[in-house]
Amino acid sequence: MSSISPRGDRRRLRIGLLGGSFNPAHAGHRQVAELARTRLGLDQVWLLVSPGNPLKPRAGMAPIARRLDSARAIADGRRIVATDIERPLGTRYTVDTLRRLRRLFPNVRFVWLMGADSLDGFAGWRGWRDIARQVPIVVLPRPPYTHRALAGKAAHVLAGARRPAREAPVLALRPAPAWSFLPTMQTDISATALRLAADGTWPQGPTGR
Repeated sequence: MSSISPRGDRRRLRIGLLGGSFNPAHAGHRQVAELARTRLGLDQVWLLVSPGNPLKPRAGMAPIARRLDSARAIADGRRIVATDIERPLGTRYTVDTLRRLRRLFPNVRFVWLMGADSLDGFAGWRGWRDIARQVPIVVLPRPPYTHRALAGKAAHVLAGARRPAREAPVLALRPAPAWSFLPTMQTDISATALRLAADGTWPQGPTGR
């Protein structure tokens, strides 16, 4: 499947959702997607390219068409699929996107995938507790945030819903709230560094992942 219909469908699948700016997408994103797909027994991972991340400044953010192209370049269109579905859905916040996706794809078991850097700031997301109640969450390491994130507010509040990493293959089938930290080889690939090393066609800026 090379695209995801904003009209939804009724297939029964296990799907991981990896959201972000993808400014640009890089090998680290592909590594996370592949790891999650295999370790969690997922049918697909969707790379949700955000039309505009509310937590990131616009300076240095490439147009969504460019960012979507970079995500498609690391996807295979079948097991890992890049999509800008939030644009036709008209959603900017994860909590709203999840509500819409769960209605559009009622038979899909979704799992939200995030790096430890996102968990570190998760308590600042709009409706973060509701996000945790909607879908299981898998957290992957990202230096240097991992230890701080696992000791932070969101991890503390959700401590009772944490499941051991050995349960990862069935996490998608568990009712939310349920989350797990999935230890793996860490990578510090920097999207900003990749952008600065590009041929100059990417806007320069202080942030991006």
